[in-house]
Amino acid sequence: MDAHAWDERYAASDLVWSREPNQFVAAELADLPPGTAVDLAAGEGRNAIWLASRGWSATAVDFSQVALDKGARLAADDPRGLDVTWVRADATTWRPPAPVDLVVVAYLQVPGADRRRAVRNAVEMLRPGGTFLLVAHDATNLAEGTGGPQDPEVLMTADDVVGDLADLGVEVLRAERVAREVTADDGHGGEQRRTAWDCLVRVVRR
Repeated sequence: MDAHAWDERYAASDLVWSREPNQFVAAELADLPPGTAVDLAAGEGRNAIWLASRGWSATAVDFSQVALDKGARLAADDPRGLDVTWVRADATTWRPPAPVDLVVVAYLQVPGADRRRAVRNAVEMLRPGGTFLLVAHDATNLAEGTGGPQDPEVLMTADDVVGDLADLGVEVLRAERVAREVTADDGHGGEQRRTAWDCLVRVVRR
């Protein structure tokens, strides 16, 4: 899907994603001391906004200007005066002007070669001791879970991502499949709980 298609998707609804941060982003990063952060493929910037609300200086990067504009409006409406910079760019190649303390990549579902380029680029923009966190739809979700892309080419496992980073000098703190409970229509006017499977990778740059 190209930038124009994502612009159309973001323009078609109030918010494509929730106002709240991804649950795994919040759980993994809540205890980190604030610094400089990049949210790659940020969409409407929910994770960047959450980080900024906790004292981070955050940069949200996405190739959809519509999504970035929506995120900027959300941030501007927050009375806390959030420090978020909005950048329209390719999340697989963009680099900040100086090393950062944290890079978050949440649900950047692209083919393997693009994923490898994106995650390696993300780690290389970290200062030594900086944290990289990726959350994505896991490859097993296609057969065992619910929702998410139905194209196996854009799904991944934690092992795939760790392999992408093998020669970059990182300490792997966490690399595993994680369950995310979602609510789905049961077809009878009610709701049922289902499990979606994500992969989670958290590393520190040595």
